[in-house]
Amino acid sequence: QVQLVESGGGLVQPGGSLRLSCATSGITLDRYTIGWFRRAPGKEREGVSCISSNDGSTYYADSVKGRFTISRDNAKNTVYLEMNSLKPEDTAVYYCATVHGSPPPYGSVWREVSWYDYWGQGTQVTVSS
Repeated sequence: QVQLVESGGGLVQPGGSLRLSCATSGITLDRYTIGWFRRAPGKEREGVSCISSNDGSTYYADSVKGRFTISRDNAKNTVYLEMNSLKPEDTAVYYCATVHGSPPPYGSVWREVSWYDYWGQGTQVTVSS
């Protein structure tokens, strides 16, 4: 069965860095797209980043572009989200999700919660001094 487990969250000061991990099982990673989402209290889940199953293309929300980097290690069946220059507004529960195939190169489908079939339970990231 498909399973996703996030880890790496914690408390970090503004300007600091964290690397989140999404350990997957039950899938062939290079055939599945992985998305990272986050949810702040009282807000809806929003797309942060995505790595495509097609050619490894990456996508980022404007709010994190240039600060976050998504990558994958197929041998370890794990996807990472490197977060640098963290800001208090990055505070949220971060989730990874997966779906078979790749997103179309239009319409920002990768940011749609409904497009994904499987979700992890999330890991808390708190950015505060």
